[in-house]
Amino acid sequence: MKVAFISLGCAKNLVNTEQMMALARQAGHTVTGEPAGADVAVLNTCGFIETAKSEAIEEILKLAALKESGRLGKLLVAGCLAQRYQGEVLTELPEVDGLLGTGSYTDIVCALEEAASGGRPALFGDINSTVEDGARILSTPPYTAYLKIAEGCDNRCAYCVIPSLRGRYRSRAMESLLREARELAEQGVKELIVVAQDITRYGTDLYGRRRLAELLTELCKQDFHWIRLHYLYPDEVDDTLIEVIASQPKIVKYLDIPIQHVNDGILRAMNRRDTKEEIAALLEKLKKRIPGLVLRTSIICGLPGEGEHEFEELCAFLREAGIQRAGIFPFSPEEGTPAAEMERQVDGDTARRRAELLAELQSRVMDSFNEHMLGKTIEVLCEGFDGEMGCYAGRSYAESPDVDGCVYFTAAGRVEPGSFVRVLLTGTYGGCLLGEWEE
Repeated sequence: MKVAFISLGCAKNLVNTEQMMALARQAGHTVTGEPAGADVAVLNTCGFIETAKSEAIEEILKLAALKESGRLGKLLVAGCLAQRYQGEVLTELPEVDGLLGTGSYTDIVCALEEAASGGRPALFGDINSTVEDGARILSTPPYTAYLKIAEGCDNRCAYCVIPSLRGRYRSRAMESLLREARELAEQGVKELIVVAQDITRYGTDLYGRRRLAELLTELCKQDFHWIRLHYLYPDEVDDTLIEVIASQPKIVKYLDIPIQHVNDGILRAMNRRDTKEEIAALLEKLKKRIPGLVLRTSIICGLPGEGEHEFEELCAFLREAGIQRAGIFPFSPEEGTPAAEMERQVDGDTARRRAELLAELQSRVMDSFNEHMLGKTIEVLCEGFDGEMGCYAGRSYAESPDVDGCVYFTAAGRVEPGSFVRVLLTGTYGGCLLGEWEE
């Protein structure tokens, strides 16, 4: 069969899609990213918050229209939306020909065959014992790849459904990770992005202690140019890990540390394990120990109990902390989470207004950072020529793919995608940096 794969949501979801693609190809099927003309389309969904659910349903309806026009055979829905709403999807979306939950990615071949023979598979394996090793077909540019070092989450934040969708925290064996990383390097990957819901907890379940610092030290011995880290929980960052990040030149000095809030009462309501004082102390320590550090975080506005005082405290902290990057989200009351049942719910419009105000504040912090960078020469990973801008586009250590901006630069000659070049920064444009290639 000709099987099209579409992946929504986070990088961890993308890795699962790449695993399904490899299994389908191993079974003799043709793998494509274009659903028109395919025998089966497999949509791997996110179902984390309301906006992600809406995006998934919209994509299902697009694929359903393709089916109705005769340009697509069958439609399978996989991932978090399928896991979370398995009954509703099957009853309310008759266009869907089968489901695979987050515990059944490795059952993709069985699902394809059952759907092709007229069945309607609904496969929901144990979310606490998934197979995370195995081949992948990279869907990222050939110079960048993700290395998922763990699945699931044990943090149990009050607003989050991930533990119920992805199961308990499960570290992958270090030997398997190093073998996969070596294979990625041999394929030409230059930027390795280490991901998990919480990479700082790596090893605690499997080895009885944190082993992220040790893993990173071993990864740095392999043939990568950059190693990027997503996501570090603040209460798990210790001095050993900081020293490895600071001392290893391959680890980019860009850390994504989701703090979510800083008011102590809101942090307790979120079931977070740190305080405002502890967060501030960690950020200050990181800045002192890691020169040139760029920080990214995630913030939730409008959790139940957040009044104007708590919101202003958050604004003041972000103004003073100088965190260069931030993903800011209005609280989404997800069914099945403790936060959805809390008293003192914040009106949705108020939560969205606060998120917009924070985004404006954060844009000023980013503009200040960009202005500070002008006149410097930095290393940039070229990602190709941007026809609309009329110049090349790439990323420095300070920009992670898909979540941050980019660096636009001019060049006298041709610059190959995947190559690292030196760029003199000369200006800004729409939150991005402009520069010139220094040969």
